[in-house]
Amino acid sequence: MEKKDERRFISLKIKWALGTALGSLIIFFVVVMALFSAFTQNLFHQERQLLNQGMTNISRQLGTLNAPLTKKNISQLVDPNASKSQIISGQDYRRPVVKELSDGHLVVNIYNPDGKNVLSTGRYIKKPHFTTNRNIHIAEGPTHDVLVGQMPIYGQKSRRLIGYLQVENNLDAYTRSYHQLEIVCALALCLVVIASGLLGYFLSLFLLRPLDNIHDTVKEISSDPTKDVRVPTLKRNDELAELTTMFNEMLDRMQRYIDQQTQFVSDVSHELRTPVAIIQGHLEMLQRWGKDDPKVLNDSIKATLIETNRMKNLVQEMLDLSRAEQVEINFRNQHTIVNDVVHQVFNNFKMLYPEFTFRLDDDLKEPITVDIYRDHLEQVLVILCDNAVKYSTDDHKEIHLSLSRGMNTVEIGVQDFGEGISPENVKRVFDRFYRVDKARSRKKGGNGLGLSIAKRLIEGYHGSITLESSVGAGSLFRIILPIIEDPETKK
Repeated sequence: MEKKDERRFISLKIKWALGTALGSLIIFFVVVMALFSAFTQNLFHQERQLLNQGMTNISRQLGTLNAPLTKKNISQLVDPNASKSQIISGQDYRRPVVKELSDGHLVVNIYNPDGKNVLSTGRYIKKPHFTTNRNIHIAEGPTHDVLVGQMPIYGQKSRRLIGYLQVENNLDAYTRSYHQLEIVCALALCLVVIASGLLGYFLSLFLLRPLDNIHDTVKEISSDPTKDVRVPTLKRNDELAELTTMFNEMLDRMQRYIDQQTQFVSDVSHELRTPVAIIQGHLEMLQRWGKDDPKVLNDSIKATLIETNRMKNLVQEMLDLSRAEQVEINFRNQHTIVNDVVHQVFNNFKMLYPEFTFRLDDDLKEPITVDIYRDHLEQVLVILCDNAVKYSTDDHKEIHLSLSRGMNTVEIGVQDFGEGISPENVKRVFDRFYRVDKARSRKKGGNGLGLSIAKRLIEGYHGSITLESSVGAGSLFRIILPIIEDPETKK
């Protein structure tokens, strides 16, 4: 026993919602990361610029000493209250170094030329490494990274090294903003995922409703194939509405095929029942006593052959009908000059039925090529002409054939002046086994399949066949086929 497929069913709505949420997450994540990166870089640039400006101001004031930096000689720069004079070496007023420390997240350390600390407002970096170049870099702090700027101090007049300056930015404000922005971005991402997922689910619930209707309809038909149900039509103009319409049309065609098949089987069984019963009756009569009577034996054999021939013709027409429904598959790219076929059939029937008056009205001035197998076109014309002969009246044995051209089509007409057909029967003459007068049709050898075969053949080549008729005035069959302008281009 084969193991049943146990794959878990996942609704398309759930997939749609998850796909929408995932797509929104990816897009929003990329956008947020770009904004987050730009914003944090801008904050960091501001912190770096603040540190760089502080280093420049402090180093400029320290350079005015022109002597190795010590605690004593920088006291006036650090604390202006240490002396009453606000003038150093006769120069104008200088902003005190301590003013540069008014921003609480900056830490200043000043070293003499030997690297000994002579002033400190705090320290994050325990062991500084000085170079003769100015640099700003990131260093590891007690709780998080800090921004460190280092530079040598040169006397403005002597141009000699008088000490070193180290300014540190603890980046507390930057770090707080960074973490707050992270939280905001994370919450925004969660909100976008949830909102887009819900939106995708409810949107799919609305848009995919036709699929639910199709699913329910298929389920009902699967449980009861005879049930006549259809998918509710939508007042929308989109792909799903078109799919619903196409699905209903497919169900209508299937229903017609089922009805036709049922009718076909019923009609075939009915058509075969009579000749089989006749043959069986004659054989049983011969078996009992008729074989000893030459006249009865001859009549029975004659009747049996007639019914056998009817059965043979019926089977052949059934095969023709089956082949007619497959012409698009088996007879592609078949080209025929319609003028030649019509003239050939016209001449043949003139010879076969000399008692009839045949007339051909050919309005074509040049050969016209159509996309149809020659034998099939001839078969259709023979069916129509034979039908015209059978149903012509004795006092008006005349049949007209016509050829004319439209814009891109050619039209063939076959007209008789016989019994005609009532309006209620005109629509049914192309149905299988349908006969207007079954008793007369049987006497004339008809099985009711000829016109059905003709219709299937013509429609298989993308043409059409129509009937105009009235009782007592005869019937006119029109065949319309598309013209091939240049057959060589289609080969």
